Amino acid sequence: MKSNKSIIDEIIRNRTINHLLFWVSLLFIFITIAKSSGPGSLNTYAIIYLSMLPAQIMAAYILNYYQIPKLLLKKRYLLFFLSLIFCVFIFSALGRMGIVYVAEPFVREDFVQESLREILSDTKYLFSIYFPSVYIYAFIMFIVKMIKNRFEVKHQIEILKKEKATNELKFLKAQIQPHFLFNTLNNLYALTLIKSDLAPEIVLKLSALLDFILYQSDEPTISINREIKLIQGFIDLESLRYGDKLDLVFEHHVDNSNTKIAPLVLLPIIENAFKHGSSGNPDSAKIYIKLSVVSNALNFEVYNSKPKIHAHAIDPNKSGIGTVNLKRQLELNYPEKNQLEVKDSLDSYLVKLYLDLK
Repeated sequence: MKSNKSIIDEIIRNRTINHLLFWVSLLFIFITIAKSSGPGSLNTYAIIYLSMLPAQIMAAYILNYYQIPKLLLKKRYLLFFLSLIFCVFIFSALGRMGIVYVAEPFVREDFVQESLREILSDTKYLFSIYFPSVYIYAFIMFIVKMIKNRFEVKHQIEILKKEKATNELKFLKAQIQPHFLFNTLNNLYALTLIKSDLAPEIVLKLSALLDFILYQSDEPTISINREIKLIQGFIDLESLRYGDKLDLVFEHHVDNSNTKIAPLVLLPIIENAFKHGSSGNPDSAKIYIKLSVVSNALNFEVYNSKPKIHAHAIDPNKSGIGTVNLKRQLELNYPEKNQLEVKDSLDSYLVKLYLDLK
């Protein structure tokens, strides 16, 4: 069963229904204005409207669907001007004929009916009286079309922007996969060189993480609980490599585990901490991670110590693909709803992130 929204969308897209609604609306507007301006029965006003309707319809569609798009907009000005004068004369005369031969026999008792020759020869009367009456709806249609086209163009631009943002997010997520895999395989390679017993366990944990990244991160949002599990899996993977040498703390407090967050937003920060904090200083490295979500407000802090060989200031814009990726993801997922603060000192690196998840 179709929803009300889908029925409305179908009506909007149906050009025949749109045009019928346009002319029926004009009928009610005409009758309302006519009745407010003077006495007369509803039948009288309806007959007058319908008697001029063929001329008005032809004038409106020829002007808006041929003369303007095919002549005026293509800069065929002389042909447009000549065709417009000709059509104004023809349709004004046709409108006058509708009144004389259709409406007046119904609405008047004693009158002298004009001949066709008299109607056609009185050009001044046709252009001054019947031209506005016939072409008023053509001009209304032109205005409606202009407004409708403007909204359609704006809507199309918004769709294209949305598609571009969606495609860019997919690309950013695709970047995370080889970047993450490259770093982890390097860790695994180092363990295989020393024939560590931890290598098989790392392969299993890596498989679980890749399963999420490759197959479960296509959703626009996931629960914060799933994001925490992903973070914990990554931390476990790195902890297997460094063991007790790494001073690692991961604290998290969430008031609602079903709070939604864009997937793979937090991981680049943690990955960056391990990359710059523990890889060059495994014996004294410190990484502290704090995550809290209260009333849809996320606060995330990642602190890592820096080894002496990296004690110079690191430009956050050049600190690897992860940080650049993160900033772009925040712009796309949480425009004007994120605050990212980076404190880079000689011996430590601190990242603070705030997200409004509403």
